[in-house]
Amino acid sequence: MSFKKIIGKVHLWLGLTSGLIVVIIALTGCLYAFQEEIQDMMQPFRYVKAENKSFIQPSRLKAIAEAALPGKHIHSVGYGSKTDAVKASFYAAEPGEYYYMVYINPYSGEVIKVLDMESGFFPWVLDGHFYLWLPPTIGQPVVATATLIFVVMMISGIILWWPKNKAARKQRFKVKWNARWRRVNYDLHNVFGFYITWVVIFIALTGLVWGFQWFAKAAYWGVGGEKTTEYIEPLSDTTQKAMYAQPVDVIWNRLQPEAANVATLEMHFPTSDSGAIEAALNADKKTYWQTDYRFYDQYTLKEIPVSHIWGRIDQAKTADKIFRMNYDIHTGAVLGLPGKFLAFFASLIAASLPVTGFIIWLGRRKKKIAHSPTTVPAESRVLSLK
Repeated sequence: MSFKKIIGKVHLWLGLTSGLIVVIIALTGCLYAFQEEIQDMMQPFRYVKAENKSFIQPSRLKAIAEAALPGKHIHSVGYGSKTDAVKASFYAAEPGEYYYMVYINPYSGEVIKVLDMESGFFPWVLDGHFYLWLPPTIGQPVVATATLIFVVMMISGIILWWPKNKAARKQRFKVKWNARWRRVNYDLHNVFGFYITWVVIFIALTGLVWGFQWFAKAAYWGVGGEKTTEYIEPLSDTTQKAMYAQPVDVIWNRLQPEAANVATLEMHFPTSDSGAIEAALNADKKTYWQTDYRFYDQYTLKEIPVSHIWGRIDQAKTADKIFRMNYDIHTGAVLGLPGKFLAFFASLIAASLPVTGFIIWLGRRKKKIAHSPTTVPAESRVLSLK
């Protein structure tokens, strides 16, 4: 058996085993691509009328948000532009998992909306994209494995696509639209598959960074990373006495000169007596990789250095920045709105590949059965043996 025939068998059986999962992952990725833009249009409670007043300080917003969601643990408050509502996030992992967002007017303190972030259309789509609507412990490894298989399929697909000579190569770059539907389907699978592979492979590889820890570490090491990619919460010195009644407010006030030049500022409250205060300043509202993460001792207010990549952006090396871009590359946001459109259409075509591939396999299988001796009437077979 030739090398290409072996690759063809691998491509076929991997496609048959993972095709449906790939369709679901790709389609849910398409649906989620513009969720931020759609929600900006469909959720007016995200915005407020600009006023000639100062924003309310974090500690007061924390008290307002906790009154709106009693018994829940507040994670952070996020400030945006003068026309953005403050977002107070509440999050807890299992047991009793929940995720809420409280939208507050930053000038008056009025609670505009309490939103359950785990209900609604887009959370449902994201659950399918990450877990196939299965329990995370089951769905996550299934999705990660299917994504890894899809990467192998894209590589094997390029090998199968690659023509033997230049004359054949010209035909491989275009769809013969005036041919019979089976030929059109074949071209859609091969030609479109070739073009989108160079985009989708980055989407898939960035997905694998979340899917497998070993892949994340290998990818970071591969681009020259020297730190750890795992988030390790810095600790405050519990032997010290608190210097301020509202330490988060003090840090927030200190950051105001810089906050005027960024798109968003999030203040994270300490999770425990030994936890640190976190401030996240993001220069670009549409992406995440440029976020400047800073950590402060809740007692002394001294900045705490960190050994992982989620620290100050000015201390991030090239490898750290590349790894920070993982989400923005995955969604296409790293290239702005055109990048999101590119990721959307590439994912849409990726969702079609298992379908067009299955039709090709089914057609060949039927053709093979039609030409099989077992399909010839028994009488004819007997006569042919005489």
